[in-house]
Amino acid sequence: MILTIITFGFALMAVFPLYWAVVTSFKSETAVIASGISLWPESFNTEAYEHIWNNTNIGQWYINSLVTSVVITAGVIISSAGCAYALSQLDFPGRRLIYVLILACFMVPMQALIINHFVLMAQFRLLNTWAGIILPQLIVPVTIIVYKQFFDNVPREFREAAQMDSAGHFRTLFRIYMPMNWGVTAALSIITFIGAWNSFLWPFLAATGEATMTVPVGITQVKDAYGIVYAKLMASAVMAGLPVALLFLIFQRRVTQAVMLSAGVKG
Repeated sequence: MILTIITFGFALMAVFPLYWAVVTSFKSETAVIASGISLWPESFNTEAYEHIWNNTNIGQWYINSLVTSVVITAGVIISSAGCAYALSQLDFPGRRLIYVLILACFMVPMQALIINHFVLMAQFRLLNTWAGIILPQLIVPVTIIVYKQFFDNVPREFREAAQMDSAGHFRTLFRIYMPMNWGVTAALSIITFIGAWNSFLWPFLAATGEATMTVPVGITQVKDAYGIVYAKLMASAVMAGLPVALLFLIFQRRVTQAVMLSAGVKG
């Protein structure tokens, strides 16, 4: 009983900021800055949402986020599966060294490489483009490691049988290994998409114009001549997080599975 109460208390602490953001977004600016604490708006006001939709490029930001997130997810899944298949099922010189290097990359956070990425994208003239936002985010070592662990459990007899039927490595990967691990692919795809959609630091540096900004970056442009507009900021934050929140609710089991897989790799 005590443990349940403690868990419920922590759950409330985690949910309350989201609740506060939603409630604040439906208040008028006058009600937001009024003295006292109001946990429920006296009257629901959609002015903040109307302002965001009519006076910002949030439609373009949604398109940018969707395109970059989908491409990043597809690129990460395909490249990681191919790399993991080679490390798991093929014998070639330097295989162990490559795997050790991937493990080493897994230990280095992207923030430590942000300057290198920026200089490289600037030299290729890819800043403020979709390609400049996408390319540095295609490197996800943990996805390779997770795939390799599952491919290691697939008997090599399957690959040998496919080779006897004149199937190449790509066909073997996408016709045998990927379907046999479809649940892993689905889980990793969802968690990769959510991570790409919520990514802020690199898109913030790479996208210098509103036309190429993603939603998390674009909402930082919500301003007003009279200072901070809390209701509008909260409305923009809610609109930014709504797609991934719906995705999480729909595919909650797969997201949880992906988190557990990543935690297992880290452990």
